[in-house]
Amino acid sequence: MTSLISPNTQGQRVIVAEFAEDPIEGIENYVQIETQFMPETGKLASNDVVVAVKSASLGWVDLLMTSGQYQHMPPLPYTPGLEYSGEVVWTGDQVTQHKVGDRVLVDGFQAGPRSPGDYQQYGGFANFAVAPEQALLAIPEGLSFDQACNLLGSYETAYYCLLTCGQLLAGETVLIHGASGATGLAAVHIAKMMGATVIATGRNDKKLALVKEQGADHVINCKHEPKFRQQVKDLTAGKGVDVVYDAVGGDISLESMRCVKFGARFLIVGWASTPLVAKGKGQREAPNANMLPTNLIMMKGLRVMGCPTVISSQQDPTLRPARIKQLLQWVDEGKIKPYISHVFPLGDVKQALLAKWNGEILGGCVLKPMDLS
Repeated sequence: MTSLISPNTQGQRVIVAEFAEDPIEGIENYVQIETQFMPETGKLASNDVVVAVKSASLGWVDLLMTSGQYQHMPPLPYTPGLEYSGEVVWTGDQVTQHKVGDRVLVDGFQAGPRSPGDYQQYGGFANFAVAPEQALLAIPEGLSFDQACNLLGSYETAYYCLLTCGQLLAGETVLIHGASGATGLAAVHIAKMMGATVIATGRNDKKLALVKEQGADHVINCKHEPKFRQQVKDLTAGKGVDVVYDAVGGDISLESMRCVKFGARFLIVGWASTPLVAKGKGQREAPNANMLPTNLIMMKGLRVMGCPTVISSQQDPTLRPARIKQLLQWVDEGKIKPYISHVFPLGDVKQALLAKWNGEILGGCVLKPMDLS
């Protein structure tokens, strides 16, 4: 085993000390920064790797997890940060595929607060994280640390929803809601790459202009045009869309069902407009659950599909290898590249979480731990 870092090296990490009633309370009261030392390698497993985190993605799930309103609840206290990238600084005796100094990204399905098993406490909002060797991927050439930590979660979600569930085809038209978010923008990239026509929605003209620069054929501001059915009809010569990618929920979902062709696929990816559907503090049930109109679903012949990427992959692990291989190939070919709008120092974690909550982020958001070099 080898190490680049002294055991006395002192950094920082973020912890969530308690589940809150809602994310705002969590940010204000239970998200804390504390001192972190290099992990005690003598207590680690022979297949473990210590990563000096360079960049950590900050996403919507990080917010929901602070109040236990996500389907997975790590044991408290935990360090947030589902996806991160960095440099290998220590390897166990049985590690063979990675060496000290390697640039790696960490698979959030296998390590970090959303993972099962022994690595839930080690999120990316820290100077150091521990992961098993099998959770590491070499960062593709051409991607920065910031881009690498925003790759898998966003693009796996878009891939699974649009291609595995939605079977999107070249020449079809897809309506993408929440297109300025990390997964929404990834969906724009993948849909365009597949040869589809993209109608993207959002609530901010400046962000929508950038979404169009990133590939959307048409954009609609739903804040100004909450009844956007006619716009969609006009853009599709009265036919409606083949596929809806809905990460927003609420009134957006209802209006979208009036914008589709008969037999369209309606892909439910999330409900960002109604984040408090579940009880806070990790209580189960969803007393404020969204409702969909069965009459419209029937009369439109809609195929409504819930598209939970993580749960589906846990139920059927065979879904992932080909998907990840394809995504990495597209990266190598220069066909996809995560867009990052905001980078915050780790010490500004509360400001970063609030910026995400308030809809200030376009695409990806990154937290950068303090430099220990």
